Amino acid sequence: MNWLFFVIIAVLADSLRIFIDNYTSDVYFKGRNAASQKLFNGYSLAVVALILFIISGFNFNNITPAIAFLIILSGVLHGFAGVPYFRALELDESTNIGIFNQLAPVLYLILGWFFLDESFSPLQLIAFAIIIAAPVLIILTTRKKSRKIKLKAVLFAFLYVLIAVAGNILFVKVNSDSINFTTSIGLVLIGKSIADFIVGYGNPKFRKRFFTVCKSSHRKVLIPLTINSIISCIQQFTYRAALITAPAVAIASAASDSAEPIVIFFMGLVLTLIWPRFGREKLDKKTVLVHLVATVLVVVGVVLLQM
Repeated sequence: MNWLFFVIIAVLADSLRIFIDNYTSDVYFKGRNAASQKLFNGYSLAVVALILFIISGFNFNNITPAIAFLIILSGVLHGFAGVPYFRALELDESTNIGIFNQLAPVLYLILGWFFLDESFSPLQLIAFAIIIAAPVLIILTTRKKSRKIKLKAVLFAFLYVLIAVAGNILFVKVNSDSINFTTSIGLVLIGKSIADFIVGYGNPKFRKRFFTVCKSSHRKVLIPLTINSIISCIQQFTYRAALITAPAVAIASAASDSAEPIVIFFMGLVLTLIWPRFGREKLDKKTVLVHLVATVLVVVGVVLLQM
Protein backbone atom coordinates (compact mmCIF):
# COMPACT_ATOMS: atom_id res chain seq x y z
CA MET A 1 0.00 0.00 0.00
CA ASN A 2 2.94 2.34 -0.60
CA TRP A 3 0.82 4.08 -3.22
CA LEU A 4 -1.66 5.14 -0.53
CA PHE A 5 1.14 6.79 1.48
CA PHE A 6 2.18 8.67 -1.66
CA VAL A 7 -1.45 9.76 -2.16
CA ILE A 8 -1.69 11.20 1.36
CA ILE A 9 1.47 13.27 0.94
CA ALA A 10 0.37 14.39 -2.54
CA VAL A 11 -3.06 15.52 -1.26
CA LEU A 12 -1.61 17.58 1.58
CA ALA A 13 0.99 19.16 -0.71
CA ASP A 14 -1.48 19.90 -3.51
CA SER A 15 -4.05 21.44 -1.15
CA LEU A 16 -1.46 23.77 0.33
CA ARG A 17 -0.15 24.58 -3.15
CA ILE A 18 -3.59 25.73 -4.28
CA PHE A 19 -3.92 28.12 -1.33
CA ILE A 20 -0.44 29.57 -1.84
CA ASP A 21 -1.15 30.00 -5.56
CA ASN A 22 -4.39 31.78 -4.73
CA TYR A 23 -2.60 33.97 -2.18
CA THR A 24 0.22 35.04 -4.51
CA SER A 25 -2.22 35.57 -7.39
CA ASP A 26 -4.51 37.88 -5.40
CA VAL A 27 -2.05 39.62 -3.06
CA TYR A 28 0.99 40.15 -5.28
CA PHE A 29 -0.35 39.83 -8.82
CA LYS A 30 -3.69 41.45 -7.92
CA GLY A 31 -5.62 38.92 -10.00
CA ARG A 32 -4.00 40.10 -13.25
CA ASN A 33 -1.79 37.87 -15.41
CA ALA A 34 -1.19 35.53 -12.47
CA ALA A 35 0.29 32.95 -14.86
CA SER A 36 3.34 35.22 -15.16
CA GLN A 37 4.66 33.69 -11.93
CA LYS A 38 5.34 30.56 -13.98
CA LEU A 39 8.46 32.35 -15.15
CA PHE A 40 9.89 31.85 -11.65
CA ASN A 41 8.90 28.17 -11.79
CA GLY A 42 10.89 27.79 -14.99
CA TYR A 43 14.12 28.60 -13.14
CA SER A 44 13.32 26.78 -9.90
CA LEU A 45 12.18 23.54 -11.57
CA ALA A 46 15.31 23.43 -13.74
CA VAL A 47 17.43 23.65 -10.57
CA VAL A 48 15.42 20.91 -8.84
CA ALA A 49 15.72 18.70 -11.95
CA LEU A 50 19.49 19.07 -11.88
CA ILE A 51 19.53 18.11 -8.19
CA LEU A 52 17.46 14.98 -8.96
CA PHE A 53 19.84 14.00 -11.76
CA ILE A 54 22.78 14.33 -9.35
CA ILE A 55 20.96 12.24 -6.71
CA SER A 56 20.21 9.53 -9.27
CA GLY A 57 23.81 9.53 -10.43
CA PHE A 58 22.72 10.66 -13.91
CA ASN A 59 21.20 7.20 -14.35
CA PHE A 60 19.71 7.30 -17.85
CA ASN A 61 19.87 3.54 -18.38
CA ASN A 62 16.93 2.10 -20.34
CA ILE A 63 15.82 5.62 -21.30
CA THR A 64 15.97 5.88 -25.08
CA PRO A 65 15.82 9.29 -26.76
CA ALA A 66 12.20 8.57 -27.75
CA ILE A 67 11.17 7.70 -24.17
CA ALA A 68 13.05 10.71 -22.78
CA PHE A 69 11.22 12.94 -25.27
CA LEU A 70 7.80 11.54 -24.25
CA ILE A 71 8.54 11.91 -20.53
CA ILE A 72 9.65 15.51 -21.08
CA LEU A 73 6.50 16.04 -23.20
CA SER A 74 4.37 14.87 -20.26
CA GLY A 75 6.02 17.58 -18.18
CA VAL A 76 5.50 20.16 -20.93
CA LEU A 77 1.77 19.36 -20.97
CA HIS A 78 1.56 19.74 -17.20
CA GLY A 79 3.41 23.04 -17.45
CA PHE A 80 1.03 24.45 -20.05
CA ALA A 81 -1.90 23.26 -17.92
CA GLY A 82 -0.87 25.93 -15.43
CA VAL A 83 -2.12 28.71 -17.72
CA PRO A 84 -5.86 27.84 -17.47
CA TYR A 85 -5.27 26.88 -13.82
CA PHE A 86 -4.09 30.37 -12.86
CA ARG A 87 -6.86 31.88 -14.98
CA ALA A 88 -9.38 29.88 -12.95
CA LEU A 89 -7.80 31.11 -9.70
CA GLU A 90 -8.11 34.69 -10.93
CA LEU A 91 -11.85 34.14 -11.31
CA ASP A 92 -12.76 32.02 -8.29
CA GLU A 93 -11.79 30.83 -4.80
CA SER A 94 -9.41 28.01 -3.85
CA THR A 95 -12.15 25.78 -2.45
CA ASN A 96 -14.23 26.04 -5.61
CA ILE A 97 -11.27 25.30 -7.86
CA GLY A 98 -10.42 22.31 -5.67
CA ILE A 99 -13.91 20.91 -6.19
CA PHE A 100 -13.88 21.58 -9.92
CA ASN A 101 -10.56 19.72 -10.15
CA GLN A 102 -12.28 16.56 -8.91
CA LEU A 103 -13.28 15.86 -12.49
CA ALA A 104 -9.83 14.25 -12.75
CA PRO A 105 -10.97 10.69 -11.78
CA VAL A 106 -13.55 10.77 -14.57
CA LEU A 107 -10.90 11.76 -17.10
CA TYR A 108 -8.43 9.22 -15.74
CA LEU A 109 -10.97 6.42 -16.21
CA ILE A 110 -11.79 7.52 -19.75
CA LEU A 111 -8.17 8.08 -20.86
CA GLY A 112 -6.98 5.05 -18.85
CA TRP A 113 -9.51 2.89 -20.69
CA PHE A 114 -8.45 4.32 -24.06
CA PHE A 115 -4.65 4.35 -23.65
CA LEU A 116 -3.88 1.89 -20.81
CA ASP A 117 -6.57 -0.76 -21.46
CA GLU A 118 -8.18 -0.13 -18.05
CA SER A 119 -11.91 -0.73 -17.73
CA PHE A 120 -14.86 0.81 -15.85
CA SER A 121 -18.26 -0.56 -14.82
CA PRO A 122 -21.84 0.78 -15.15
CA LEU A 123 -21.66 1.73 -11.46
CA GLN A 124 -18.73 3.98 -12.23
CA LEU A 125 -20.80 5.73 -14.90
CA ILE A 126 -23.22 6.68 -12.11
CA ALA A 127 -20.21 7.93 -10.16
CA PHE A 128 -19.31 10.18 -13.09
CA ALA A 129 -22.68 11.91 -12.85
CA ILE A 130 -22.41 12.33 -9.07
CA ILE A 131 -18.95 13.91 -9.30
CA ILE A 132 -20.01 16.28 -12.08
CA ALA A 133 -23.03 17.27 -9.93
CA ALA A 134 -20.66 18.97 -7.43
CA PRO A 135 -19.45 21.85 -9.64
CA VAL A 136 -22.94 22.10 -11.19
CA LEU A 137 -24.37 22.61 -7.68
CA ILE A 138 -21.91 25.43 -7.01
CA ILE A 139 -22.81 27.14 -10.29
CA LEU A 140 -26.57 26.86 -9.72
CA THR A 141 -26.35 28.27 -6.18
CA THR A 142 -24.29 31.25 -7.32
CA ARG A 143 -25.97 34.61 -7.81
CA LYS A 144 -26.97 35.23 -11.40
CA LYS A 145 -24.57 38.16 -11.65
CA SER A 146 -21.65 35.91 -10.67
CA ARG A 147 -22.82 32.79 -12.52
CA LYS A 148 -21.16 33.75 -15.79
CA ILE A 149 -17.81 34.26 -14.06
CA LYS A 150 -18.25 30.98 -12.18
CA LEU A 151 -18.93 29.14 -15.45
CA LYS A 152 -15.76 30.58 -16.96
CA ALA A 153 -13.82 29.40 -13.92
CA VAL A 154 -15.26 25.90 -14.39
CA LEU A 155 -14.25 25.83 -18.05
CA PHE A 156 -10.70 26.93 -17.25
CA ALA A 157 -10.47 24.42 -14.38
CA PHE A 158 -11.71 21.65 -16.67
CA LEU A 159 -9.15 22.58 -19.33
CA TYR A 160 -6.42 22.53 -16.68
CA VAL A 161 -7.47 19.08 -15.45
CA LEU A 162 -7.78 17.69 -18.97
CA ILE A 163 -4.26 18.77 -20.01
CA ALA A 164 -2.71 17.70 -16.68
CA VAL A 165 -4.38 14.26 -16.80
CA ALA A 166 -3.23 13.77 -20.40
CA GLY A 167 0.34 14.53 -19.31
CA ASN A 168 0.15 12.09 -16.39
CA ILE A 169 -1.36 9.34 -18.57
CA LEU A 170 1.52 9.78 -21.02
CA PHE A 171 4.00 9.56 -18.12
CA VAL A 172 2.50 6.27 -16.88
CA LYS A 173 2.30 4.91 -20.44
CA VAL A 174 6.00 5.30 -21.23
CA ASN A 175 7.43 4.49 -17.79
CA SER A 176 8.56 1.03 -16.70
CA ASP A 177 10.21 -0.62 -13.70
CA SER A 178 13.54 -0.58 -15.51
CA ILE A 179 13.61 3.23 -15.64
CA ASN A 180 15.07 5.08 -12.67
CA PHE A 181 12.10 6.91 -11.14
CA THR A 182 14.12 9.85 -9.79
CA THR A 183 15.62 10.42 -13.24
CA SER A 184 12.20 10.25 -14.92
CA ILE A 185 10.80 12.84 -12.47
CA GLY A 186 13.79 15.03 -13.31
CA LEU A 187 12.87 14.79 -16.99
CA VAL A 188 9.27 15.71 -16.14
CA LEU A 189 10.47 18.82 -14.30
CA ILE A 190 12.65 19.72 -17.28
CA GLY A 191 9.53 19.56 -19.42
CA LYS A 192 7.58 21.74 -17.00
CA SER A 193 10.49 24.18 -16.87
CA ILE A 194 10.52 24.43 -20.68
CA ALA A 195 6.77 25.10 -20.75
CA ASP A 196 7.05 27.71 -18.00
CA PHE A 197 9.83 29.53 -19.85
CA ILE A 198 7.75 29.48 -23.05
CA VAL A 199 4.73 30.88 -21.19
CA GLY A 200 6.73 33.44 -19.22
CA TYR A 201 9.02 34.75 -21.95
CA GLY A 202 6.69 34.05 -24.89
CA ASN A 203 3.99 36.40 -23.61
CA PRO A 204 5.30 39.98 -23.19
CA LYS A 205 2.48 40.74 -20.73
CA PHE A 206 3.50 37.87 -18.45
CA ARG A 207 7.20 38.76 -18.61
CA LYS A 208 6.57 42.42 -17.85
CA ARG A 209 4.07 41.61 -15.10
CA PHE A 210 6.45 39.23 -13.32
CA PHE A 211 9.35 41.67 -13.13
CA THR A 212 7.01 44.55 -12.21
CA VAL A 213 5.61 42.55 -9.28
CA CYS A 214 9.11 41.56 -8.12
CA LYS A 215 10.20 45.21 -8.18
CA SER A 216 7.08 46.60 -6.48
CA SER A 217 7.08 43.93 -3.74
CA HIS A 218 10.81 44.36 -3.09
CA ARG A 219 11.13 40.71 -4.10
CA LYS A 220 9.09 39.54 -1.08
CA VAL A 221 6.98 37.58 -3.56
CA LEU A 222 9.96 35.30 -4.18
CA ILE A 223 9.56 33.78 -0.70
CA PRO A 224 6.07 32.27 -1.24
CA LEU A 225 7.02 31.38 -4.82
CA THR A 226 10.07 29.45 -3.61
CA ILE A 227 8.06 27.65 -0.93
CA ASN A 228 5.42 26.78 -3.48
CA SER A 229 7.96 25.44 -5.95
CA ILE A 230 9.29 23.06 -3.30
CA ILE A 231 5.76 21.95 -2.37
CA SER A 232 4.90 21.52 -6.05
CA CYS A 233 7.92 19.27 -6.59
CA ILE A 234 6.94 17.13 -3.59
CA GLN A 235 3.40 16.85 -4.98
CA GLN A 236 4.68 15.91 -8.43
CA PHE A 237 7.01 13.23 -7.05
CA THR A 238 4.48 11.60 -4.72
CA TYR A 239 1.46 11.82 -7.04
CA ARG A 240 3.26 10.28 -10.00
CA ALA A 241 4.71 7.62 -7.70
CA ALA A 242 1.14 6.79 -6.65
CA LEU A 243 -0.02 6.62 -10.28
CA ILE A 244 2.71 4.14 -11.14
CA THR A 245 2.48 1.90 -8.05
CA ALA A 246 -1.33 1.80 -7.69
CA PRO A 247 -3.35 -1.05 -9.30
CA ALA A 248 -4.74 1.48 -11.81
CA VAL A 249 -4.25 5.19 -12.43
CA ALA A 250 -7.95 5.82 -11.87
CA ILE A 251 -7.78 4.20 -8.42
CA ALA A 252 -4.85 6.41 -7.37
CA SER A 253 -6.57 9.49 -8.73
CA ALA A 254 -9.87 8.53 -7.07
CA ALA A 255 -8.21 8.00 -3.69
CA SER A 256 -6.43 11.33 -4.01
CA ASP A 257 -9.44 13.26 -5.20
CA SER A 258 -11.77 11.84 -2.56
CA ALA A 259 -9.51 13.24 0.15
CA GLU A 260 -8.47 16.51 -1.48
CA PRO A 261 -11.83 18.37 -1.39
CA ILE A 262 -12.18 17.50 2.30
CA VAL A 263 -8.66 18.72 3.05
CA ILE A 264 -9.15 21.90 0.99
CA PHE A 265 -12.56 22.58 2.54
CA PHE A 266 -11.40 22.33 6.16
CA MET A 267 -8.00 23.87 5.44
CA GLY A 268 -9.82 26.85 3.91
CA LEU A 269 -12.02 27.25 6.98
CA VAL A 270 -9.12 27.01 9.41
CA LEU A 271 -6.83 29.30 7.42
CA THR A 272 -9.58 31.91 7.01
CA LEU A 273 -10.25 31.91 10.75
CA ILE A 274 -6.62 32.12 11.90
CA TRP A 275 -5.11 33.96 8.91
CA PRO A 276 -7.88 35.67 6.90
CA ARG A 277 -5.47 37.27 4.46
CA PHE A 278 -4.17 33.84 3.47
CA GLY A 279 -7.32 31.71 3.60
CA ARG A 280 -9.80 34.32 2.34
CA GLU A 281 -12.74 31.93 1.97
CA LYS A 282 -16.38 33.01 2.41
CA LEU A 283 -17.71 31.67 5.71
CA ASP A 284 -21.40 32.57 5.47
CA LYS A 285 -23.81 29.70 6.20
CA LYS A 286 -25.02 29.28 2.63
CA THR A 287 -21.50 29.07 1.17
CA VAL A 288 -20.28 26.62 3.81
CA LEU A 289 -23.37 24.42 3.37
CA VAL A 290 -23.06 24.37 -0.44
CA HIS A 291 -19.38 23.48 -0.26
CA LEU A 292 -20.09 20.78 2.31
CA VAL A 293 -22.79 19.20 0.11
CA ALA A 294 -20.55 19.47 -2.97
CA THR A 295 -17.69 17.84 -1.07
CA VAL A 296 -19.96 14.98 0.03
CA LEU A 297 -21.06 14.46 -3.60
CA VAL A 298 -17.46 14.28 -4.74
CA VAL A 299 -16.49 11.82 -2.01
CA VAL A 300 -19.49 9.56 -2.70
CA GLY A 301 -18.78 9.65 -6.44
CA VAL A 302 -15.09 8.91 -6.04
CA VAL A 303 -15.81 6.02 -3.64
CA LEU A 304 -18.17 4.53 -6.25
CA LEU A 305 -15.41 4.85 -8.85
CA GLN A 306 -13.31 2.43 -6.82
CA MET A 307 -16.00 -0.27 -6.63
